[in-house]
This record gives sequence, C-alpha cells and structure tokens, in this order.
Amino acid sequence: MNRRITGRSAALQSKGFTLIEMMVVISIILILLGVGIPIYSHSIMRAREDNLRKNLETLNYMIYQYGQDKQKAPQSLDDLKSAGYIKSIPDDITGNPDTWEIEPGEDVILSIDQTEPGGIVGVHSGSNQIGSNGKAYSTW
Repeated sequence: MNRRITGRSAALQSKGFTLIEMMVVISIILILLGVGIPIYSHSIMRAREDNLRKNLETLNYMIYQYGQDKQKAPQSLDDLKSAGYIKSIPDDITGNPDTWEIEPGEDVILSIDQTEPGGIVGVHSGSNQIGSNGKAYSTW
C-alpha cells in the first residue's frame, strides 16, 4: 500500500523547522559569538591604548613646543589650549580630560633661551589600571 502524498498534504508537512535544526543553528551562533566577543573586546582595548599613546605624544610634544616658542613652560594644559597649540584637551584613557597627571618641573629648563624655570614639563595618565603590556597607564 503505497500512499502517495498529494500536493496539498506535502505542503503541510514541509513547513517550518524541526527542533533539532533550530538547536544546531543556535549552537553554531553561540560558538561564533564565543570566538568573536574576546577578539572584539581586545580590539577595542587596543584602540583605546593607541589613542592614549597618541594623546600622550601630542601633549608632551606640544608642551615642549610651547617651551621652545615662548621661552617658558606652560603652567597648565589650559595654557596650551589658549595659546592655540591644541584645540581642546584630549580625554585620558579614563574618558575624562581632567585626569591627566601633570609633571611639574620647578628646576627644569626646556630650552637654553628659557627665561623662567618652572611650569609643567610633561603629562601622564591619571589611571591606575594596567595596560595590555603589563604596566600601569600612569607610567606610560
């Protein structure tokens, strides 16, 4: 007794997915997420650290350039901004521009033409978190 499936009953039987098919698809998605999320979070951290390095390099260079041009060190980061060396004070890795640690230079002279000792000679991050290289951001 071969029963032939008519067009209407065949359409009713082939609709939808089975529970096994759904579980396989969800398992594959979970595996891909398990691999992708750590890679994504590492790339986000690497971008934040690269931005910190760039900001440190820019600020320290602008402090040096300000000292060369004005024959005195800036007294604060706002001096760099008001003199037009930077448009705005960049954010620290903490996401806040107010957490930069100022390196004072009471006896440091940035150039041989410098008339007034003092001011700031550099900046460091104010964060006490550890970077991907194993060193605290404040030591960079």
